[in-house]
Amino acid sequence: MIETEIKKNRFIFLNILDFWSINAVIIALLVVAPILSVFVIALNPTENIWPHLVSTTLPRYASNTIILMCFVGFLAGVLGTTTAWLIARYNFLGSKWLQWALFLPLALPAYVASYALVDILEYAGPIQYFLRSVFNWETAQDYWFPEVRSLSSAIFVLSLALYPYVYLLARSAFLEQSNSAEEVAKSLGLSAIGRFFRLGLPLARPAVFAGVALVMMETASDFGAVDYFAVQTLTTGIFSVWLESNNAGGAAQIASTVLVLIVILVSLEKFNQRKLRFFNLSYRHQNIEKIGLSGKRGLMAFTICFLPVFFGFILPFCVLANLGYGSLDIWINADLTSAIKNTIIVSGLAAFITVLLGLLMVYGIRLSGRSLPQAILPLTTIGYAAPGAVLGIGILVPLGIADNWVADRVLDLTGYDPGLIFTGTAFAIILAYCVRFFSIAQHTVDGAFGRISPSLPNAAQSLGRNKLQVLLQIYRPLISTSTATALLLIFVDCVKELPATMLLRPFNFETLATRVHVQASLEDLPNAAPGSILIVVISLCAVFLLARANK
Repeated sequence: MIETEIKKNRFIFLNILDFWSINAVIIALLVVAPILSVFVIALNPTENIWPHLVSTTLPRYASNTIILMCFVGFLAGVLGTTTAWLIARYNFLGSKWLQWALFLPLALPAYVASYALVDILEYAGPIQYFLRSVFNWETAQDYWFPEVRSLSSAIFVLSLALYPYVYLLARSAFLEQSNSAEEVAKSLGLSAIGRFFRLGLPLARPAVFAGVALVMMETASDFGAVDYFAVQTLTTGIFSVWLESNNAGGAAQIASTVLVLIVILVSLEKFNQRKLRFFNLSYRHQNIEKIGLSGKRGLMAFTICFLPVFFGFILPFCVLANLGYGSLDIWINADLTSAIKNTIIVSGLAAFITVLLGLLMVYGIRLSGRSLPQAILPLTTIGYAAPGAVLGIGILVPLGIADNWVADRVLDLTGYDPGLIFTGTAFAIILAYCVRFFSIAQHTVDGAFGRISPSLPNAAQSLGRNKLQVLLQIYRPLISTSTATALLLIFVDCVKELPATMLLRPFNFETLATRVHVQASLEDLPNAAPGSILIVVISLCAVFLLARANK
């Protein structure tokens, strides 16, 4: 009896700890570890400055962050929902190309748009110069002009840069709604505005809320834009406490505060997702028939949809193009070439490794069917929600400790000092990118696997193929398009990533994002323009894919 029980427990143990389960668990822990290390560092600081932070700077950091998140979330929600409703329900002049053009601000990072806005609105910029020439004003004391580098400017730029997240989800929700419900609402005498507030918006509310939550998370994680506008947030506080005060524990404590905000947002978004089923009815009901708009109404709809595209992409890009047009010398630059090379190498390696890890993890979970890796799977998405600055702390401090330990061991054994292996190279940056964007790879690959009939791999296994051969010979050709899409999306996100790169880059290591930020911080916008334009052009590839996926 005892022997039977031992064999039974041994069988269960071996079943749980099969290769694919272990593989999935290890990858999940690799993704989650930097987040956990932030809390460990925060709870065990070398010098506890938490009371000092609470009594001095933390309230200002937290209040600015919350104000920024709320206002950006609200404005982006209004812009994204309004434009999505007009595009989904009406035909008007330019609506065919505007439905894709509304994605364009995603190709322009908020910190790049910030440089362009300041360039045209500052005292020496064209707008104020024009006002002075028309009204014969001579100095800034002769007239009032809004402060360019301010919290309100940061709200404006971030709202225009991030509203496409809301537009994307809200548009899909509006298109999936039933035309029969729309007809009933018309028969009851509801106006267009009434149908929007009493029918369309309530049914799409979960999707809108999900988009707004994503916008608020991106706002909380932003560093480049708020730093350029001189707005002190929790993210800028991490840089200040760590780099200026040289206190990793204090920076980790601020990072923990950011994570608490992110966890609250994620929890609220997950709670709200339970109601998504109320609008996903397109398979059982007739699709929405668009209403034609002409005259003043058509012009108004066009204006509402065009203005976010103009201020969010066209105008900033034109400013950058004008700055970069001046001289070929700023394009033929050794530092710019080095930044391009570094960007391609680290972003390419990170994208490849991230997709590979996502592929192995999803395949392992599907093969094993065990509860442990499936339970850990949702935790791997937290990396995408965590700001880059938070990941920087969670990665750099443990890697620094590991670096010193390895260097001491090698020195003791060989007499040779290898230096900083992890933090002195691009390894830390690549690791941060993998953790940050692992969720993209996981969701994309999992969706691709879900579209393949289980009969295909089962048939291959019955013909003598092992699990690795099934992956390489059956799954790989069928999911190649999805994996290629994930590779490109992650590559573009890596190219744009600024906070993590700023914290983790080795000495004299520049990417396009860090070079643009450094040049802009020095008010050298002409030299920042080429890098900015290259980032935008690369990002347009991702926007193109996103637009095609949402036809």
